[in-house]
Amino acid sequence: MRENKTNLSSQRCHRHNDLPWNIRKFVHNQLREFNFNADLRSVVPWSKSAWSHTDLLRLRRGMVGGQFWAAYVPCESQHLNAVQLTLEQIDLIKRLIDKYAQHLQFASSAKEIMEAHEQNRIASLIGVEGGHSIGNSLAVLRILYDLGVRYMTLTHTCNTPWADSSSVEHRGKYPEHGGLTEFGKRCITYEAEKLLSKYGVHSEEYVPIRTAVVGEMNRLGMMVDLSHASVRTMKDALAASKAPVMFSHSSAFALCNSSRNVPDDVLKSLEPGGSLPPSHKLTIGPYPERN
Repeated sequence: MRENKTNLSSQRCHRHNDLPWNIRKFVHNQLREFNFNADLRSVVPWSKSAWSHTDLLRLRRGMVGGQFWAAYVPCESQHLNAVQLTLEQIDLIKRLIDKYAQHLQFASSAKEIMEAHEQNRIASLIGVEGGHSIGNSLAVLRILYDLGVRYMTLTHTCNTPWADSSSVEHRGKYPEHGGLTEFGKRCITYEAEKLLSKYGVHSEEYVPIRTAVVGEMNRLGMMVDLSHASVRTMKDALAASKAPVMFSHSSAFALCNSSRNVPDDVLKSLEPGGSLPPSHKLTIGPYPERN
């Protein structure tokens, strides 16, 4: 189905879509068993899932001009096979785009989004949901960027070894790190600095230790996504980041009492005259549902 070309300003960019995980869950990433052209509201098991709201029919009718597909893997894979599963989900997203190339076009830059619009295709971008997907490796983070990932959610519902998730806001739960660790930010430790100096290496030459996660994301041009992060992690990331951040699927906590949503003091810090510089713009995606 192809509809008349619409003005770019009237189209929507959706920041987080879990369809790739449903494809893995329902058909084990076998795209020959998945018909994206169908109205999935009438196709089992898609029609029975509370987390399945996407097919090409609805994307076109909703005038979606850009879509971030989530390369999500569960927290249970942390310290096990999270990196492999993430790569498999990125592979799935790219195969989905290729299979439905009449409607979808891979994009990893503003220029490529515009090119997709000119071809009346939905610009398809990739976001990774959860810092556990990098396996505590900046090398993996860089490889994900090279594969086209353009945002990473710092945490999902589990803490990583370098950041607290929103799960610590639940009653009876306590922070593990108190927000972002120094690795999560961008700093080199004093002991590591001494060790490097001992062998004649200056820290500015040793990028993997010095920059760490948020700093390396800034350097690469990968957006920092704070949905699912603890409040302290949100504030630490806002203080550490030199580039704008996003909340891909969060809402305002005052409107919906969910731990993944953004409290007023964080929102107010981004107002003109707030505690953060004007360069820290914020985008929020609606997410009214309960955790």
